Amino acid sequence: MGSVLAAAAVGVVSVGATSAQAASELYVATSGSDGNPGTQAQPLATIQKAVDLAQAGTTIYVRGGTYAPSANVQLNKNGSASAPITLTAYGSERVVIDGENMPYTPGAVGSSIPRAQRGALHIEGDYWRVVGLEIVHGPYGIFGLDAGNNVFERLTTRDNYESGLHLQGSSGNNQIINLDSYGNRDPRKNGESADGLAIKEGSGTGNVVRGARLWNNSDDGFDAWEFLSSIRIEGSVAYGNGFNRWNLPDYTGDGNGFKMGGGDPDPAANHIVRNSMAWQNAVAGFIDNGNPGSLTIERSTAWKNPGNGFDFADSDSTLTRNLSASNGTAVSLGSNSGGSGNSWNLGGTWNDASLVSTDASVITGPRNADGSIRPSEFLRPKNGADLGARL
Repeated sequence: MGSVLAAAAVGVVSVGATSAQAASELYVATSGSDGNPGTQAQPLATIQKAVDLAQAGTTIYVRGGTYAPSANVQLNKNGSASAPITLTAYGSERVVIDGENMPYTPGAVGSSIPRAQRGALHIEGDYWRVVGLEIVHGPYGIFGLDAGNNVFERLTTRDNYESGLHLQGSSGNNQIINLDSYGNRDPRKNGESADGLAIKEGSGTGNVVRGARLWNNSDDGFDAWEFLSSIRIEGSVAYGNGFNRWNLPDYTGDGNGFKMGGGDPDPAANHIVRNSMAWQNAVAGFIDNGNPGSLTIERSTAWKNPGNGFDFADSDSTLTRNLSASNGTAVSLGSNSGGSGNSWNLGGTWNDASLVSTDASVITGPRNADGSIRPSEFLRPKNGADLGARL
């Protein structure tokens, strides 16, 4: 992130840059024109025009304001490992991409969204860096298909008509860093499939999620349905998912914090969750959802979920130093799952009275300047036991 802000700072004084230098930077502003060259002094008007002009190594700086195109933005060209294409908000300016004018916002009940129209931002390219944008009211917020080696950093995907950020197909080596994804719902499926973050129906190694906050989505916070390769999640939280906040008829949202697989039939995948929290979801905190693979869940916390805090009845999983407090059931383990140092291994009563704090306001409030979640003593064991998440 520091390099992006540094580049933005350079951009402030780059009006007199040479044409060769200018070609590596494009600017977009609500006051611009697509007939302009895309310099800082003469910016473009649409993000899509800038994407069409971009090459490997180009940085697209989007000035503050709301952009409401009638068609989704297509990121279908490739950068490279040494020269990614960067799409970023300019400095600290607030950039909102509003998809309300796009088709399928929302789609009719029971309808299917054509793949090319999924996502206010639709990405099938590789080696992109998408930084600091707010994506709202789209037919999905961001939808990636066969997209690899991308970085999605400091994004907000909220109030979309499907999942906030969704990766599918052959998609590997993507990094999702400090994402806020909330309020996403899918009227066309009665709440059944809109997650905060979904990496589903595909494969690809090296996908990493860090510092995500996933809340108040109609289905699950995180969903790995039918994704065959290992996904690693660290330092993330999921809460308040699965409740019908939109009065959708025949509501079918699942309501899990972290859904670590599932399918028909259930494929085996060895996902990893570390130092993460799930609380007050409609059903469960962390769940294998029928995934028979070898899941690893370490130093994570489930609190006040009315179902299971940790449900790993169908997998060959290892759970280590996790904390389950004030859930309907602390844990459900199958004969092939085990581990050590968890609250249910230590015994005793684990409820609100055994926690230092049940005030989530610091973790759910403003992030640090670098995008990270602010630390607090939320849900830490009062007795100092070395278990559960430390955020």
